[in-house]
Amino acid sequence: MNDIEVIADPAAAVVALDPGRARLLGELRKPASAAELAGRLGLPRQKINYHLRQLEQHGLVEVAENRTWGGLTERRLVATAAGYVVSPEALGAAGGGPDQIRDRLSASYLIALGARLIRELAALARTAARRRSRLHVYGLDTELRFASTADRAAFAEELTTAVTRLAAKYHDEGAPNGRWHRLVIAVHPRPAAAEREDQPS
Repeated sequence: MNDIEVIADPAAAVVALDPGRARLLGELRKPASAAELAGRLGLPRQKINYHLRQLEQHGLVEVAENRTWGGLTERRLVATAAGYVVSPEALGAAGGGPDQIRDRLSASYLIALGARLIRELAALARTAARRRSRLHVYGLDTELRFASTADRAAFAEELTTAVTRLAAKYHDEGAPNGRWHRLVIAVHPRPAAAEREDQPS
Protein backbone atom coordinates (compact mmCIF):
# COMPACT_ATOMS: atom_id res chain seq x y z
CA MET A 1 0.00 0.00 0.00
CA ASN A 2 1.28 3.44 -0.97
CA ASP A 3 1.21 6.27 1.55
CA ILE A 4 -0.69 8.46 -0.89
CA GLU A 5 -1.88 8.09 -4.46
CA VAL A 6 -2.67 10.94 -6.83
CA ILE A 7 -5.64 10.24 -9.11
CA ALA A 8 -5.07 11.79 -12.54
CA ASP A 9 -7.55 9.75 -14.62
CA PRO A 10 -10.95 11.53 -14.85
CA ALA A 11 -12.92 8.26 -14.77
CA ALA A 12 -11.05 7.07 -11.68
CA ALA A 13 -11.70 10.43 -10.03
CA VAL A 14 -15.45 10.09 -10.65
CA VAL A 15 -15.42 6.62 -9.10
CA ALA A 16 -13.38 7.68 -6.06
CA LEU A 17 -15.46 10.80 -5.39
CA ASP A 18 -18.70 8.87 -5.04
CA PRO A 19 -19.48 9.15 -1.28
CA GLY A 20 -20.17 5.43 -0.86
CA ARG A 21 -17.00 4.38 -2.66
CA ALA A 22 -14.93 6.99 -0.83
CA ARG A 23 -16.18 5.46 2.41
CA LEU A 24 -15.16 2.00 1.21
CA LEU A 25 -11.67 3.28 0.41
CA GLY A 26 -11.42 4.55 3.96
CA GLU A 27 -12.56 1.18 5.33
CA LEU A 28 -10.13 -0.73 3.12
CA ARG A 29 -6.95 0.62 4.68
CA LYS A 30 -6.97 -2.90 6.11
CA PRO A 31 -7.99 -5.92 4.01
CA ALA A 32 -11.66 -6.91 4.15
CA SER A 33 -14.13 -8.99 2.18
CA ALA A 34 -17.43 -7.80 0.74
CA ALA A 35 -19.26 -9.74 3.45
CA GLU A 36 -17.21 -8.07 6.20
CA LEU A 37 -17.82 -4.63 4.73
CA ALA A 38 -21.53 -5.28 4.32
CA GLY A 39 -21.83 -6.25 7.99
CA ARG A 40 -19.72 -3.32 9.13
CA LEU A 41 -21.56 -0.70 7.07
CA GLY A 42 -25.06 -2.18 7.20
CA LEU A 43 -25.38 -2.35 3.41
CA PRO A 44 -26.43 -5.20 1.08
CA ARG A 45 -23.51 -7.35 -0.01
CA GLN A 46 -24.54 -7.01 -3.67
CA LYS A 47 -24.23 -3.23 -3.43
CA ILE A 48 -20.83 -3.52 -1.77
CA ASN A 49 -19.67 -5.92 -4.50
CA TYR A 50 -20.79 -3.48 -7.21
CA HIS A 51 -18.83 -0.61 -5.70
CA LEU A 52 -15.78 -2.81 -5.10
CA ARG A 53 -15.77 -3.86 -8.76
CA GLN A 54 -15.83 -0.21 -9.81
CA LEU A 55 -12.93 0.62 -7.49
CA GLU A 56 -10.95 -2.40 -8.65
CA GLN A 57 -11.48 -1.62 -12.34
CA HIS A 58 -9.86 1.77 -11.80
CA GLY A 59 -6.92 0.46 -9.77
CA LEU A 60 -8.04 1.94 -6.45
CA VAL A 61 -8.32 -1.40 -4.63
CA GLU A 62 -6.57 -4.71 -5.19
CA VAL A 63 -6.74 -8.27 -3.95
CA ALA A 64 -4.86 -8.71 -0.69
CA GLU A 65 -5.58 -12.44 -0.33
CA ASN A 66 -7.96 -15.20 -1.34
CA ARG A 67 -9.43 -17.41 1.37
CA THR A 68 -11.11 -20.74 0.71
CA TRP A 69 -14.09 -21.68 2.88
CA GLY A 70 -15.80 -25.02 2.20
CA GLY A 71 -15.11 -24.93 -1.52
CA LEU A 72 -15.90 -21.21 -1.87
CA THR A 73 -13.21 -18.58 -2.43
CA GLU A 74 -13.52 -15.30 -0.56
CA ARG A 75 -11.59 -12.35 -1.89
CA ARG A 76 -10.24 -9.85 0.62
CA LEU A 77 -9.46 -6.50 -0.91
CA VAL A 78 -7.32 -3.59 0.26
CA ALA A 79 -6.98 0.01 -0.90
CA THR A 80 -3.92 0.71 -3.03
CA ALA A 81 -3.06 3.71 -0.83
CA ALA A 82 -3.66 5.00 2.68
CA GLY A 83 -4.92 8.27 1.19
CA TYR A 84 -5.89 9.74 -2.18
CA VAL A 85 -5.65 13.17 -3.81
CA VAL A 86 -7.35 14.12 -7.06
CA SER A 87 -4.94 15.90 -9.39
CA PRO A 88 -6.04 18.99 -11.34
CA GLU A 89 -4.83 16.92 -14.29
CA ALA A 90 -8.14 15.03 -14.06
CA LEU A 91 -9.91 18.24 -15.12
CA GLY A 92 -7.80 18.70 -18.24
CA ALA A 93 -7.64 22.31 -19.48
CA ALA A 94 -10.05 23.33 -16.71
CA GLY A 95 -7.51 22.30 -14.07
CA GLY A 96 -6.01 25.76 -13.89
CA GLY A 97 -2.56 26.93 -12.89
CA PRO A 98 -0.73 29.93 -11.45
CA ASP A 99 0.21 31.46 -14.81
CA GLN A 100 -3.25 32.98 -15.35
CA ILE A 101 -3.41 34.68 -11.93
CA ARG A 102 -1.99 38.18 -11.63
CA ASP A 103 -2.43 38.80 -7.92
CA ARG A 104 0.42 36.88 -6.32
CA LEU A 105 -0.76 37.83 -2.85
CA SER A 106 -4.16 36.16 -3.33
CA ALA A 107 -5.47 32.85 -2.00
CA SER A 108 -6.28 31.91 -5.61
CA TYR A 109 -2.60 32.14 -6.55
CA LEU A 110 -1.56 29.96 -3.61
CA ILE A 111 -4.22 27.36 -4.44
CA ALA A 112 -3.06 27.33 -8.07
CA LEU A 113 0.54 26.82 -6.91
CA GLY A 114 -0.62 23.89 -4.78
CA ALA A 115 -2.49 22.44 -7.74
CA ARG A 116 0.60 22.68 -9.95
CA LEU A 117 2.70 21.09 -7.21
CA ILE A 118 0.35 18.09 -7.03
CA ARG A 119 0.18 17.75 -10.81
CA GLU A 120 3.93 17.94 -11.40
CA LEU A 121 4.99 15.82 -8.42
CA ALA A 122 2.49 13.11 -9.31
CA ALA A 123 3.88 12.89 -12.85
CA LEU A 124 7.47 12.78 -11.56
CA ALA A 125 6.57 10.13 -8.98
CA ARG A 126 4.92 7.95 -11.65
CA THR A 127 8.01 8.20 -13.85
CA ALA A 128 10.32 7.36 -10.93
CA ALA A 129 8.16 4.35 -10.03
CA ARG A 130 8.31 3.04 -13.62
CA ARG A 131 12.10 3.42 -13.60
CA ARG A 132 12.30 2.01 -10.06
CA SER A 133 14.36 5.00 -9.05
CA ARG A 134 14.10 7.36 -6.10
CA LEU A 135 12.67 10.82 -6.62
CA HIS A 136 14.77 13.28 -4.64
CA VAL A 137 12.50 15.87 -3.05
CA TYR A 138 12.43 17.98 0.09
CA GLY A 139 9.52 19.31 2.09
CA LEU A 140 9.43 21.68 5.04
CA ASP A 141 6.33 22.29 7.13
CA THR A 142 6.06 24.34 10.30
CA GLU A 143 3.67 26.68 12.11
CA LEU A 144 4.29 30.06 13.67
CA ARG A 145 2.15 32.72 15.35
CA PHE A 146 2.58 36.39 14.42
CA ALA A 147 1.83 39.05 17.02
CA SER A 148 0.73 41.53 14.36
CA THR A 149 0.29 42.07 10.64
CA ALA A 150 3.44 44.21 10.74
CA ASP A 151 5.41 41.24 12.07
CA ARG A 152 3.96 39.05 9.33
CA ALA A 153 4.99 41.56 6.67
CA ALA A 154 8.49 41.84 8.16
CA PHE A 155 8.80 38.05 8.22
CA ALA A 156 7.78 37.82 4.56
CA GLU A 157 10.37 40.45 3.62
CA GLU A 158 13.17 38.72 5.54
CA LEU A 159 12.18 35.33 4.12
CA THR A 160 12.25 36.73 0.59
CA THR A 161 15.69 38.22 1.19
CA ALA A 162 17.03 34.95 2.64
CA VAL A 163 15.66 32.82 -0.21
CA THR A 164 16.94 35.25 -2.83
CA ARG A 165 20.41 35.11 -1.25
CA LEU A 166 20.38 31.29 -1.13
CA ALA A 167 19.11 31.04 -4.72
CA ALA A 168 21.87 33.35 -5.93
CA LYS A 169 24.46 31.28 -4.05
CA TYR A 170 23.43 27.88 -5.42
CA HIS A 171 21.87 28.64 -8.81
CA ASP A 172 24.14 27.70 -11.71
CA GLU A 173 22.60 28.56 -15.05
CA GLY A 174 25.37 26.91 -17.08
CA ALA A 175 25.99 23.71 -15.09
CA PRO A 176 26.42 20.95 -17.73
CA ASN A 177 24.78 18.28 -15.57
CA GLY A 178 22.51 20.60 -13.64
CA ARG A 179 18.79 20.04 -13.22
CA TRP A 180 16.11 22.67 -12.74
CA HIS A 181 14.07 22.55 -9.53
CA ARG A 182 11.02 24.44 -8.31
CA LEU A 183 10.95 26.12 -4.91
CA VAL A 184 7.50 26.92 -3.51
CA ILE A 185 7.04 28.63 -0.14
CA ALA A 186 3.57 29.23 1.23
CA VAL A 187 2.45 31.26 4.23
CA HIS A 188 -1.26 31.26 5.09
CA PRO A 189 -3.50 31.44 8.15
CA ARG A 190 -4.11 28.15 9.88
CA PRO A 191 -7.74 26.97 9.49
CA ALA A 192 -10.10 27.83 12.34
CA ALA A 193 -10.69 24.15 13.22
CA ALA A 194 -7.00 23.77 14.08
CA GLU A 195 -7.17 26.96 16.17
CA ARG A 196 -10.05 25.52 18.18
CA GLU A 197 -8.10 22.32 18.87
CA ASP A 198 -5.40 24.41 20.57
CA GLN A 199 -7.79 26.06 23.02
CA PRO A 200 -7.66 24.67 26.58
CA SER A 201 -10.71 22.63 27.55
